[in-house]
Amino acid sequence: MHVTGDRTVPHGLATVGYDDEGVEAQSFDIVRDGVLVGYQLDRRMAAENGLGRSNGCAFADSPMHVPIQRMANVSLEPAAGEGPRTEELVSGVERGIYVVGDKSWSIDMQRYNFQFTGQRFYLIDRGRLAGQLRDVAYQARTTDFWGSMEAVGGSSTFVLGGAFNCGKGQPGQVAPVSHGCPSALFRAVRVLNTRAEAGL
Repeated sequence: MHVTGDRTVPHGLATVGYDDEGVEAQSFDIVRDGVLVGYQLDRRMAAENGLGRSNGCAFADSPMHVPIQRMANVSLEPAAGEGPRTEELVSGVERGIYVVGDKSWSIDMQRYNFQFTGQRFYLIDRGRLAGQLRDVAYQARTTDFWGSMEAVGGSSTFVLGGAFNCGKGQPGQVAPVSHGCPSALFRAVRVLNTRAEAGL
């Protein structure tokens, strides 16, 4: 597992030349080989925590606000080289669900417990897609979820998405940010039928 923060990636919504403290944009590791190795830093956070220099993550959403530490474009990186295609990942699943995209989410303030849905869902049966599903959600604790990741796809499966309305701070500020992800295979994640859970 390799996760990067990148203020330089082409077409990234958080891509800039310099942040709002004048620090040049850069790319940096957050997780390398499954181990947390870096943080998103502005000048204050870097100095107060003895973490060296800022990596360019100060952002204010208007001249009326003070710059605060905000995320770069954060991406789960694809496998090295060509890596597996999505079809290859699916072929290794006896029974499961192929989730495409994201739709709604619920996550606690500590970013520990979450529930997500997707844009489309397909049943995987003996390594093949076997029709679409509906009313699907998946939930987990963040550390358990990432610990259940078995494989990531190659660069051909990588998609850079994003949102314009990531809100943080008091008073609140809004920032655009992109997240990239290849196809990925997870085992033993809790899946639920949202219609049944709602008693409909």
